[in-house]
Amino acid sequence: MKINRRHALLSTAAALAAPASFAQKDNWPSKPLRIVVPYPPGGSSDIIARAIGNLLSDALRQSVIVENKPGANGNLGAGFVAKSPADGYTLLLCDVGALAISPSVYPKLPFDPSKELRGVTMLAYSPHLLVVHPSVAASNVKELVALSKQKELNFAISGTGGAPHLAGVALQRAVNARWQYVPYKGGSQAIQDTVGGQTQVMMNGMLATYPHVQSGKLKLLAVSKRTRMPLIGEVPTIAEQGVPGFESGSWQGVLVPKGTPEAIVQKLNAELVRAIRNPEVRGRLAGQGAEVVTMSPQEQDQFFAQERKRWAEVVNAANIRAES
Repeated sequence: MKINRRHALLSTAAALAAPASFAQKDNWPSKPLRIVVPYPPGGSSDIIARAIGNLLSDALRQSVIVENKPGANGNLGAGFVAKSPADGYTLLLCDVGALAISPSVYPKLPFDPSKELRGVTMLAYSPHLLVVHPSVAASNVKELVALSKQKELNFAISGTGGAPHLAGVALQRAVNARWQYVPYKGGSQAIQDTVGGQTQVMMNGMLATYPHVQSGKLKLLAVSKRTRMPLIGEVPTIAEQGVPGFESGSWQGVLVPKGTPEAIVQKLNAELVRAIRNPEVRGRLAGQGAEVVTMSPQEQDQFFAQERKRWAEVVNAANIRAES
């Protein structure tokens, strides 16, 4: 078999280039990483990002910066990451379920999360808590529904079309309640106004909401998990209170731009899973009602596709639309 000179030169060049390519990947990370949280400080994603940031930094021997980029119900920060270089230095930590909802709610979304982002791992799940201001004369779902038909109730949401909003809509439709939705720029701001009495009702991730229940600033009526939470075993689920099968919650996970090298994605997956499973981190989250849930990149992508389909049905049925 003859090998011509041109073919030999090309083969030699490719062989010489390969080590350089591998060296470049092996050299990752060679500069600080940033975790973009597309919501204001104080929400579930922000709490988790700051809980694992130092552990990830120690594992990768590089600084890890948590950067809040709120706006457009998380779409501003998510879009920023989607358009960032696919080099493993810019990560998105957000409510993956809420991100899956965005394409249905925002018809002019300037990026496609399913095509421009890929999963790294899920980190934690916390169910939504249905809470009210202590002045609200209701102690369960049935009483809240009855009250909603007697007086005006404002329902605080972290943003139009977010997971808490759609959970509220699903509950409202199931029990025939009446309330007005008041959108905020993030869950922490929605909590603040409900604690202050400017709004009366809200559903939000347990991780960020439960401390205000513990302090007595919010009254807890129900949890949106199919089974009761051990931490609050005396609190009935929404499913137990007349809405069989009802479940919603906040799924925090990490995504990176599509095209990020597989070796980097797998390395990030391994270190993020190790960080979130750290006994101290896991214990701290469990004490606030968040369950550590990890996935492979492929499993997270499948979860994203399922959530996108699931919530699109709710969005279309309720005719929810928002401007990008």
